[in-house]
Amino acid sequence: MARLMLCGDVMTGRGVDQILPHPGDARLHETWARSALRYVELAEEANGPIEKPRDFAYIWGHALEEIERRAPHARIANLETAVTTSDDAWQGKGIHYRMHPGNVACLAAARLDCCVLANNHVLDWGRGGLAETLATLRGAGIRHAGAGRDADEAGAPAVLELSAGGRVLVVGAAFESSGVPPQWAAATGASGVNLVRDPSPAGARALVAAAQAVRKPTDLLVVSIHWGDNWGYAIDPGERAFAHALVDAGVDIVHGHSSHHGKAIEVHANRPILYGCGDLVNDYEGIEGEEVYRPDLRMIYFVDIEPGAGLGRLQVVPFRARRMRLERASLQDRAWVAGLMDREARRFGAAPAQVVVA
Repeated sequence: MARLMLCGDVMTGRGVDQILPHPGDARLHETWARSALRYVELAEEANGPIEKPRDFAYIWGHALEEIERRAPHARIANLETAVTTSDDAWQGKGIHYRMHPGNVACLAAARLDCCVLANNHVLDWGRGGLAETLATLRGAGIRHAGAGRDADEAGAPAVLELSAGGRVLVVGAAFESSGVPPQWAAATGASGVNLVRDPSPAGARALVAAAQAVRKPTDLLVVSIHWGDNWGYAIDPGERAFAHALVDAGVDIVHGHSSHHGKAIEVHANRPILYGCGDLVNDYEGIEGEEVYRPDLRMIYFVDIEPGAGLGRLQVVPFRARRMRLERASLQDRAWVAGLMDREARRFGAAPAQVVVA
C-alpha cells in the first residue's frame, strides 16, 4: 500500500515571492495592482504584519509537521506559477505569476517530488519563462509533468521511484476550460503544455498511452488535470465522463485542480476522482467577494492506494491561511470541511466511507 500526498494549486509567485529571501521584480501588468507588494499589504491588512524576509519553509507552516507525521511515499502538487526572471509577459493575459528562481527552495522545503505544470499560468512569462521554469525545477531535483520543450515531453509521465518499492507515474494535462490559451499547447518542435484536445474516451486512452507503454504491474498511474472554473461546486458532465474514462483506461487516481476551493470526491471502480483540490498556497488573502466558499481553508489530500486493488483510505487534512502561512484548522473549520465533503459526495449517490476529514 502506497500513500500519496496530493495538493491543489501552489502559487508561490507575486506576493508570496516578495516575502521570501530572493524577491523578484515586483512590477505587475494588472489593471488592479501595479506591484506584487500590494498583495502582501492586503494579507497584512487582513491578519497582521508579515516580517520579511521569511525563510523558505515559512509558507508551509504547520503543514510540514502534518506531512511528516503522515509520511507519504510521494508528494505531488500543481505549481501554478512560472519560476523565472523573464519580463516577456504574455500579451492579452490579465494576470501573470512568477517566482524568482532563487526561491525554488520553498518547494524543496516541502520535499515535493513532482510539480505539475499543465495550467493557465506556467507560460505567463513566455516560452523563455517556461524554459527557465523547467531548468530550475530540474536543478532543484524536482520532477515535472504536463509541460515541456515539445509535445512528447509535455505528455510524458514523470516517474517517481518509491522508497517502499514500485513507482508512481504522473501524467499532467489541462483543459481550455481552466483558462489555458490554446496557443500554449505543446507541439512538435514547440514548447508548451499538454492540452487535452479530445475529451472523449478515446482521448482519455490517448492521454495515458505513453505512460501505459512504460508501466509495470506494480506502478501506480496518476493523471493530474487542470480543468473547470475557479468558483462553484458544479461538476461538468463532460469532465466527469472523461474522469470515468481515465479510470476505465487504467488510471488509479484522477487529481483535479483549478477551483479556488475544494470540490467533490468521487470513488469510481474503487479509484478516487478528486474533481478540485482547491488552492493550497497563494497570495489571495484579504481579497473579498467569494467568502461563501471559504477560500481561506486549504486542504492536503493523503491517498492510501494499492496497485491493482484500488483505494484503501483518503484523508483530507484542512488548514487555514493566515499571513501567507498554513495554520492548523480549528475544530469548527474541520467540521465545515467535513460537511462540505459529505454534501458534495452525496451528489453522486452516497457519501464515500473511505474518505475522512482528519
